[in-house]
Amino acid sequence: QLVYPYDFRLTEKEKTSICYLSFPDSYSGGLGDTQFSFRLRQSGGQRTTPYEDDGEYNREAPLTLQREAAHYFGYVYFRQVKDSSMKRGYFQKSLVLVSRLPYVNLFQSLLQLIAPEYFDKLEPCLEAVCNEIDQWPPPVPGQTLNLPVMGVVIQVRIPSRVDKPGSSPVKQFNQENLLPAPLVLPSIHELDLFRCFQPVLIHVQMLWELVLLGEPIVVMAPSPTVSSEMVLALTSCLAPLRYCCDYRPYFTIHDSEFKEYTTRTQAPPNIVVGVTNPFFIKTLQHWPHILRVGELRMSGDLPKQVKVKKPAKLKTLDTKPGIYTSYKTFLHKDKTLIKRLLKGIQRKRPSEVQSALLRRHLLELTQSFIIPLEHYIASLMPLQRAITPWK
Repeated sequence: QLVYPYDFRLTEKEKTSICYLSFPDSYSGGLGDTQFSFRLRQSGGQRTTPYEDDGEYNREAPLTLQREAAHYFGYVYFRQVKDSSMKRGYFQKSLVLVSRLPYVNLFQSLLQLIAPEYFDKLEPCLEAVCNEIDQWPPPVPGQTLNLPVMGVVIQVRIPSRVDKPGSSPVKQFNQENLLPAPLVLPSIHELDLFRCFQPVLIHVQMLWELVLLGEPIVVMAPSPTVSSEMVLALTSCLAPLRYCCDYRPYFTIHDSEFKEYTTRTQAPPNIVVGVTNPFFIKTLQHWPHILRVGELRMSGDLPKQVKVKKPAKLKTLDTKPGIYTSYKTFLHKDKTLIKRLLKGIQRKRPSEVQSALLRRHLLELTQSFIIPLEHYIASLMPLQRAITPWK
């Protein structure tokens, strides 16, 4: 309907894909506002971006936050309300922010400010917002940015490659007296891991192993929000390593890669894919690992943990939540972690603290995997003093 700024070029194929990906594809009956995200393969040749020197940003940024050359991220704010003046009886519209940067928190917070205004005022609102965003400085790793938009200043720090893994972001107090007081985002990209992984906490190690091995995983969820959060949580659990296989936080049957992923003539691709349409239960039941989740809720006690079941149990359409896989894990479950998290729930420990515990645990797993490999590879290398270009 509208593309802003005007000079942003998308191919017809990309436009069609974005349109299909910006609406929930299964009727959940939920009214109101929903937010979710997707990732889309760029079609057509290389195109230039306003900040052409990605090299400098990518050299300084953590691996997991580098700008992608071949994919776009889409951040969606979808509204559905009853409206008798519309032909279908509903007002349904999505505002989508497209970027090459995986800043999920920043862009979803930005949409929370823009979208409600846009649905009221339409085009003039987007024009004003685009003019403001045009004035924003480019993201520089290690810097704190103040980003004014619609009378609010969003303050965020762009993480840098030299940050210590697992440490909390450095608080930088800018001496400017900002009016109004800025909306400070604690992180530009980190999800509420604890909330995302609540139904699968006791299987976190198994999921970490599957992601580390680049195994094909389908996440079947009741809504695009749950699907995209779970896929992003899975791909982020290898930090500080980057998840190098493909991943689609939300995928629909209209996707141009649909045939490629559902064919049974070859093995499933190495990808984590999030879906909501029940049709996928049938088309993807030959995949080796299927994670079926219900709605994510923040509740006082630990939600029922999903069970690990044999893939053959997935034949029926009304499958229960669970992990359908015949994978045998190498690691034992970490009972002390589960106990700490359970104690946290009883003591009403804030979700950020629970997420930090979980993130540290995953970081330690990744490091315990990497360090012996690093020692081994270092032992194969000649000594530094023995390396010369003349030999």
